Amino acid sequence: MDAIKPPKTLSEQTHDILLNAICSGEFEPGQRLNQDEIAARLQVSRQPVNSAISVLKASGFVEDTGRRGVVVSQISVDQFLSIFELRSALEPFAIRLAHQRKPVDAAKQAQDMLKRGWNAVASKDVSLQINLDYEFHEMIYGWAGNPAIRDTMRTNWNHIRRSMGVVLRRGVASKTSWEEHDRIIAALMRSDVELAEDEMRQHIERAQEKTAALLSEC
Repeated sequence: MDAIKPPKTLSEQTHDILLNAICSGEFEPGQRLNQDEIAARLQVSRQPVNSAISVLKASGFVEDTGRRGVVVSQISVDQFLSIFELRSALEPFAIRLAHQRKPVDAAKQAQDMLKRGWNAVASKDVSLQINLDYEFHEMIYGWAGNPAIRDTMRTNWNHIRRSMGVVLRRGVASKTSWEEHDRIIAALMRSDVELAEDEMRQHIERAQEKTAALLSEC
């Protein structure tokens, strides 16, 4: 049974809305964020908007340019590559831990997740595809039972979401990713850990190569 979570503050809700807008591409790199317009649109005062923007600035999603005010940060190719270097080490290890610690209903969880993922592919809804991709990897982190892996990857996934948005909005289908997810799960469920690790590693390397090429064109 899950514990009841306290409701989010206005500042937290505002932060989440702005972050989603940045990651989805609704707010594009270089676009100026007018606090008064955002406050009016969200029907809140300036205070939660300013608080949310301060958090987004600290995490590198927006920056203060002085004369132009606060703008959405450009996607950093170097930051993207550093995150994927981290992923290529952490996520195959998470697969090994997941094999050892996965719950008894892991197969059912995986099938439900894969079904939702393929439905997202069919929907052609970019935001849904990005969210389901994260949920797939979050499932693996959960099975691994290592909070350090989960928390480290949660910190970086919003930057990954931005880069995924660039790929999907360029018309690159997410079908390939879910085919790779299928293979990862198939190997893991039949306890072929080395193959599952290798499939995860290749999954990350292919995503890195494809995305880095598109980001370099922006």
